[in-house]
Amino acid sequence: MKIVGVIPARYGSSRLPGKPLADICGKPMIWWVYQQAIKARGLSGVYVATDDERIVSICNALSMHVLLTSKNHDTPTSRLYEVSTQLDADFYLLIMGDEPLVNVHCFELIIPHRNSCDYYIAALTNELHTPTEVIDYSNQKVVTNQWGEALLISRSPIPYPKGLLDFTYKKVTGVQLFSKKALQFYNETSRSALEQAEENDLMRFVENRIPVMMIPSPYKTISVDTPKDLVVVRKEIEKSMNSHE
Repeated sequence: MKIVGVIPARYGSSRLPGKPLADICGKPMIWWVYQQAIKARGLSGVYVATDDERIVSICNALSMHVLLTSKNHDTPTSRLYEVSTQLDADFYLLIMGDEPLVNVHCFELIIPHRNSCDYYIAALTNELHTPTEVIDYSNQKVVTNQWGEALLISRSPIPYPKGLLDFTYKKVTGVQLFSKKALQFYNETSRSALEQAEENDLMRFVENRIPVMMIPSPYKTISVDTPKDLVVVRKEIEKSMNSHE
């Protein structure tokens, strides 16, 4: 069974242009993600998938495998599909390029031990512990059925705590896994109004009755969506570097 790790890296972020190349302790953000990804057991290789020659140049200079993909992709999953047409594998592990604090141990939770079905999709989740996290629209909340399959993913706080307050909110992280056929399905299927409204790729599968497994992870991630997030991540990495000196 062949599994390839892919780190999408789009240069034109609306809130933080050039985000993959943002400096963190002397290295670009994408480098920190890559260093964690290549430690994962069971991967046949790790590749940065980008739409920009500047990112390609930096990746080459830092000895990171990189693929230049189309500028027309508007979702990470769409870019991942293009990678699947260039690199043959059974599964593709999506590792968002804006999560430099991703813990290498989280990959063990999502990498499968066998190829169980043609259409397989999974994502790691983290618990949200503060009201600020719950109402933050950049955190995509998820509710699941008793088997751990996604029922709905929303940027709004779900479920609404009308009859019960003792509920743990969960968010979808940037570590996700797709079989090759799942990516083909994604590419061949139109985006619904709900998916477009929420801007969540995984809803394309949920709405078409293809199970999306949500796997709890104790390893919390921080997505860099704003300059403020970047400051937080820099401090965390500096702290980690100082503790190892």
